[in-house]
Amino acid sequence: MALIDDEGDLFGVVNVVDALVVLLVAAVVVAGAAFVLADDPDPKPETDTTHVTLDLGTQPAYVVDAINEGDVYEPTDETRLTITDVHLTPQGGNVAVLARVEIQGTLDNDGGLVYENAPPRLGRTLQIVTDRYQVDGQIRAVGEGDAIDDEETTVLLRGSLPASAAESVAPGDELRLAGRTVATVEDAAVYATADPETRRVLLAVSLDAHRQADELRFAGTPLRRGQTLTLPTPAYTFDGTIDRVGGDPELDAATTREVTLRMENVHEDMADVIAPGMTEYAGDETVAEVTAVETEPSIIIATGDDGTVNVADHPVDRQVTLTADLRVRETTTGIRFKGNPLRQGSTVVLDLGTVTIEATVVSVTA
Repeated sequence: MALIDDEGDLFGVVNVVDALVVLLVAAVVVAGAAFVLADDPDPKPETDTTHVTLDLGTQPAYVVDAINEGDVYEPTDETRLTITDVHLTPQGGNVAVLARVEIQGTLDNDGGLVYENAPPRLGRTLQIVTDRYQVDGQIRAVGEGDAIDDEETTVLLRGSLPASAAESVAPGDELRLAGRTVATVEDAAVYATADPETRRVLLAVSLDAHRQADELRFAGTPLRRGQTLTLPTPAYTFDGTIDRVGGDPELDAATTREVTLRMENVHEDMADVIAPGMTEYAGDETVAEVTAVETEPSIIIATGDDGTVNVADHPVDRQVTLTADLRVRETTTGIRFKGNPLRQGSTVVLDLGTVTIEATVVSVTA
């Protein structure tokens, strides 16, 4: 008997087309049964994200230049670290770096996030590896509410600089780290001192500060009155004492006070050159102007051999009393002249051009 007869039937019984349809249906049924009965593949682990703040410590400039928001590190398919914020401050000759990062990890049986086989605990060290750099940082804050709290604030600094460096001080001076401006001099004043090689400097500086443990800090220094803050600009490094935190980004408003000054035991040659109209300048600003001068001999008190007390004029020494208009700044802690307190008994230095004098304050007009 032929396999397929003249009418197209298989073995003379079943049509070939019908047989092929039956075989196709059977194959589909078998494949479906195999899919249903096969073991399920391992389900992908459930993932979640959180934020942590990493203290990357001090880094050289070439590394800091490479660290940017948006950098990504993926240790595994389920774990991922993305830098969202970077905060820089100067520290010694290097740069201190804080990085806010988002981390993705898997969830444990209790619903806790696991990143690289451990929870993101405080103090734990995490690694960031990219094509350009590799750094390690310690976790110092965890959670959405513990972000790096950047806060721009202004501080008033007072201190001194060598005269050559003080010539470079000006509003607009900046401290830049890895292309980021972290401090700007908003206002400045430079004054003469008793030492011709030293200048008294006042700076109002805006800082890109941050909060740590509820305390405002810059360059690792708590920003509070009396603290010393180092400002390493390209032209000079200024170590200033903080006089004020917050307020207007300018020095305290200046005003003029009439002050009586006295100098004792001044040699007559110097006493003779001090005259009304002599003025001290700081740039275009008048700092002090002498309006009146009174000179009289210094007193000599001597006891004779017989016990008598004799009072006489000194032959060359003079007592000089000056009246001067001083440009002062009224602060919450009192009146200041060239950054120093101005009160009865305090000492001021005036650079009057041809002569520099040091005198004691007798009185300050209200």
